Amino acid sequence: MQNRYTAILIALTAAALFGATTPIAKALLGPMPPFMVAGLFYLGSGIGLGAVLLGRRIMRAKSAGVRPRELAWLVGAIAFGGVAGPALLMLGLTSTPAATSALLLNLEGVLTALIAWIVFRENVDVSVFLGMVAIVAGGAVLAWQPGGTQTSGGALLIALACLFWAIDNNLTRKISTADATVIACAKGLVAGATNLGIALAMGAHPPAPHVALAAMATGFGGYGVSLVLFVIALRHLGTARTGAYFSVAPVSGVALSLAIWPQAPGLAFWCAAALMALGVWLHVRERHEHEHTHERLEHTHRHTHDEHHRHEHDFPYSGDEPHTHAHVHLPITHTHAHFPDIHHRHSHKRG
Repeated sequence: MQNRYTAILIALTAAALFGATTPIAKALLGPMPPFMVAGLFYLGSGIGLGAVLLGRRIMRAKSAGVRPRELAWLVGAIAFGGVAGPALLMLGLTSTPAATSALLLNLEGVLTALIAWIVFRENVDVSVFLGMVAIVAGGAVLAWQPGGTQTSGGALLIALACLFWAIDNNLTRKISTADATVIACAKGLVAGATNLGIALAMGAHPPAPHVALAAMATGFGGYGVSLVLFVIALRHLGTARTGAYFSVAPVSGVALSLAIWPQAPGLAFWCAAALMALGVWLHVRERHEHEHTHERLEHTHRHTHDEHHRHEHDFPYSGDEPHTHAHVHLPITHTHAHFPDIHHRHSHKRG
């Protein structure tokens, strides 16, 4: 159970980092074209994480890379979430009010959960469903302004961007045993190059060096480190639950905005925070336990020798844990509390 609470904290930290990017961008970047902002954010993410990978290679740290049969999932995730999603968002933002945009962005968590539940058959309990409803309601309260919810072509583009990010989240779930830094680095480099290319093709000019560096540093934390933590949370919590925790990001953004531009939080902020806190509590209190069978499974990830890792080693083993190597899970049937992590993606009988 300790790993589960750690994973929840990781997911909430990912949300906080991502939510903080909006007010920081507003404070640092000024009136840059949207595609230039997105490109510098993603490029900072990719380059920063690339430096981390280089440092680990120098230190000879072992990690689980993306296997050849997983490349299609990675390419799909990058195409939907790193290229199409940001492009649609930037196009939609040019003609959509800020309040409407913030409200629509809550669709990502809902769509992520729906795809996970319907397409990938991820288990959903009543408390998890109600928790998702409470978190999304909190986001809606935070974003809503009277008269600011009209539908437009831009709004439809933002909704489509949310759908593509939801697909991205579920595709990333398929490769979440791989090195999260590798996944996030690849997304950042491709998305950064794509968005910068679009910005330059539209006639935008690169900003001053210090502004570009500020944007890239913001992207490294808010897009890069955040995505690494998101992938790690996917590994332990499953897609729908991780997406729900990530949906609390707006609270982080509003809280930081209030710190940068001090003013007393309004009633909407406290109502949204209460609803999201209720949603997180409903998720944390979930207990899913039944007899289940693990089929034979072979994969590579960082692990310790817990109840699911009782394998032998075909190499000289020093006894150090945790460690990373390819290993096989033999079929086993047992009962314990669990969640749809990388070892518990079994089907459930519907009564």
